[in-house]
Parts: sequence; C-alpha cells; structure tokens
Amino acid sequence: MTVKETSLPMVLGGSPMGRFLQRQWPLFGEEERHNLMQVLDSGRWAFDGPFEAKFEGQFASLQNAKYGLCVANGTIAIQLALEALDIGAGDEVIVPGLTWQATAAAVLDVNATPVMVDAEPDTYCPDPSLIEAAITPRTKAIIVVHLYCSMTDMDRVLDIAKRNGLFVIEDCAHAHGSQWNGKGAGSIGDIGCFSFQLSKTLTGGEGGFVTTNDPALREALYTLRNCGRRREGAIDSQWRPIQSGNYRMTEWQSAILLAQLGRFEEQMERHEQNARILDKELALIPGIAPMRVPEQMSRRNFYAYVFRYDADEWDGLKATSFRRALAEEVGVLIGTTYAPLNASPFYQPQTKRRHHLNDEYWKMIDPSRFNLPVAQRAYHDEAMVVQHEILLEDPERLLMLPAAIRKLREYKAELLDWEAKSIQN
Repeated sequence: MTVKETSLPMVLGGSPMGRFLQRQWPLFGEEERHNLMQVLDSGRWAFDGPFEAKFEGQFASLQNAKYGLCVANGTIAIQLALEALDIGAGDEVIVPGLTWQATAAAVLDVNATPVMVDAEPDTYCPDPSLIEAAITPRTKAIIVVHLYCSMTDMDRVLDIAKRNGLFVIEDCAHAHGSQWNGKGAGSIGDIGCFSFQLSKTLTGGEGGFVTTNDPALREALYTLRNCGRRREGAIDSQWRPIQSGNYRMTEWQSAILLAQLGRFEEQMERHEQNARILDKELALIPGIAPMRVPEQMSRRNFYAYVFRYDADEWDGLKATSFRRALAEEVGVLIGTTYAPLNASPFYQPQTKRRHHLNDEYWKMIDPSRFNLPVAQRAYHDEAMVVQHEILLEDPERLLMLPAAIRKLREYKAELLDWEAKSIQN
C-alpha cells in the first residue's frame, strides 16, 4: 500500500478526521420555561389562547401569508387543506413520489386518489414536466413538497395549475423560512402546510400549521380544525358550515413555538451561511455534488443538508459503504432520502380496509403501479442526507465534512477491499 498523507479511515482501523458535537435538539432556554408557566397559571390550556394568536400572526408574517392557523400536526394540515378545497371521492391529486408518506396518506384520508410523479435529479423536488404529464380530467390539485434543502419550481407549477384550473397545495414541512422570489414557502399556492414535529427546524414537539391568502379558505380551515365551529368575527359571505372534528393545537405548544420563533431567524442565517461553505467545498471533490439551488430561491432554510454521490467516480464503492465510512469519520449519521412511495414500508394503503371503497379505487391506490426511477436512484445509490443540526457548527469545524470526504477518496482502493470483505462476512 502506498504511503498516504492522512491516517487510515476509521473503518480501516485508523483515527477519525474529527467528531462533530452531539448537539441537543431542540434548543431551549428560559423563554420556553417562562411561557409555559404563564400558560399554567392562566388556566387557558386548550386553543385560541393569546400565545396561539401571537404565534399565528408572527409565523404567517414570516412566511408572507395573510392568514395562518395552528393545527394538530402536519399530516392533518394537508388533510384539512384538501377538505377546504372540497377535494374528495372521484378526484385525483398529483403528489411527489419522493416524500414522507403523509403527503399521499392525507389524500387517501379524503377518499381521493394520489397520483405519484418522480423527482428532479438535482433538487429531489417533484419534476414540473412530469406533473403536467400526469394531469387527467379527474385531477383537482397538485401537492408540491419543498424537500430537504430545495424548493419546487413554483413558477412552472403555478403556470401549469393556472392553465389547467387546478389548486396548488404546498407541503412545507421542510421549508420553514424558505422563500421563492421573495415570497415565503406556503404563501405561493392556495394553501401551505407545515409541521412542527420534533425533527423540524422550528418545533413544538408536535403540531402543524396552515397558511393562505384567501379569506374564504381561512374560514373553511378554521371551521374544519375546530369541530365545525364558526370563527368569531367571520363574515357571512366567507363562511359555510362543514362537517369536521377536533384538529386543534394546544396553548402549551403555541407557547413553546413562540419562544422557538424568537431564535429561529438567527438559526436560519447560520444554516444558510454554513450551507454556502459546504456547497463550495463539496463541489471541488470528484464524485460529489451539492444540490442545485434555483436562482429564484431567495432564502434557503434546511430540514437537512443533502449532497449527491456518484459511485462511478469512486470506482464503484457503494453508497451504503460510503455513508458508513463517512459517518465513522465525523461522528454523525449520514442517511439517505425517504424511501420512494412506490416501495415504502410506511406507505401501505392496501393494508386498511377503510380504503377499499370499490375495486377500481383499490387498484388505483396501489403504489406499485408508479415508476419512480430518479427517486429510486436517490434513495439507493446517490443521496447523502445530514440533519440540520450540523449547520449550527462553527464554520471552521464544519470543514471537517469535506476534509473527511477527501480523506476517504485517498483510500478508494482500500475501501473497496473493505467493502468486499464486509459483504462476504
């Protein structure tokens, strides 16, 4: 073996390049404690409290939306968006094939048919040309997902929707704070849907949010989330009775979220600054490519930092082996994308009898009928996903990631031998 400039990689028995800090997430402080005690003392623990009202106004403003409402979680946000738009049995809704299962599951839960489209290879967001090709006379809406660190091309999607008379729902569970041409995610389509689940960059542990610029949709969403009740102050011409249930958020979660929002802008700035550093450094390494940043994306926040790996440039070293070796070098998980919905263990619509409305519908909701080659390649062979906490590191320490990749590249031949022995064992 030739003499190398660095010590052996960890998986070959050497020393790590360095270890990222095991950061606590979520971050919290006295602000959260103070707000929670105020809720406790007030006795106003349920919904429509002062913390909820304040958070709704501030978060909607951050996303450039006229109206915002807290709801139980991100999945419910999408379901209520579909119901507010009167989408149900007999309707088709175009959804990305590369997303968390909730995007499509919400369509099932209103008895509509999810129609999956593949991703763009350099953003992993849904491909607008495939969205247009998937439109049929039954199509009523498009759900786009702004995924990981990218945003869907909203200019093209809005044009497609306008020409075909379709609604646009934005799944923004990964896009808190992100902007397209200066407009916040969730304020561009008809309704935006957010999640505040624990892993998100803005979190209340659980919880969700809907945004809209349409006053009638605002009233419908409020009624849907609150057992069919009419919002106090609703205008007659903008309200209609709707059968619904309890999909509200508690005042406890709103109090936490309001405190979290106080440190969110600073975290976003740090995310964006550090991501630019990584983009620049990783672009210099053969076989490694950062995700494309559309020029219209005027602010970029991150659910995760993602880059692409080309095994051919690494003499055939499998993506799974690269992920393991890199994780050992830097001490954080290097994951992959969500499993494509046509082969996801978490998206199994035919395991619930409630979805067997009739034989035709049963066949239409079979996810295996869709072909998603870009999503499959991303999941199995290409995507490297690092959770957003890494982007809170000091810029100097962040450089450990590209340095570790360069170190691994020095040992391509040895890593291939290690991989072969691992497979045999």
